[in-house]
Amino acid sequence: MFTRTESFRDFVRFYPIVTLIISIHILLYLATTIPLFPSRYMFELLSGVNLYIVNGEYWRLVTPIFMHAGFAHMLFNSFSLVLFGPALEQLLGRTKFTLLYLATGIAANIATLSLEPLTYTHVGSSGAIFGLFGFYIAIIVFRKAMLSRENSQTIMTIAVIGIVMTFVQSNINITAHIFGLIAGFLIGATIFNKRMT
Repeated sequence: MFTRTESFRDFVRFYPIVTLIISIHILLYLATTIPLFPSRYMFELLSGVNLYIVNGEYWRLVTPIFMHAGFAHMLFNSFSLVLFGPALEQLLGRTKFTLLYLATGIAANIATLSLEPLTYTHVGSSGAIFGLFGFYIAIIVFRKAMLSRENSQTIMTIAVIGIVMTFVQSNINITAHIFGLIAGFLIGATIFNKRMT
């Protein structure tokens, strides 16, 4: 389930939304680093700055989901999406997967706006990726049969490690990680509770 054996062409064909998101990650990273582009302007325009959001720049609740602070940051989040996104895109379908990803990422950014200082600036898709983990946890809680025991253990282990690392590493948007996870779980709980009734 979490082992990728497809060719690049098959991956793109089977998981177009995951592919599109990663492509946006790469393009925005290049646009904010290559000197040929107005890189500094792009980063300042699209990053999440709480002060600017409360002053009406509401697109900053969405755009930080696709922005990253450096190559390693972009690579790690994209790799996480390659591992854990395809199964959910296949399970939910393109539209619902897109809505899940955006909803959890936006929820993480709204929480960041609400709980962090106005001077706080943030970028990264971690809130949305933790949202996917939260959704998987809802599957484990409410629809255990949908995942094998091995896959459930993998998800729970990665989620626990992710939470621990959230509080250990520096320069991490703790609020986004935690509230992305919560949002994903609540969305999953709502979906699977409805199906059970």
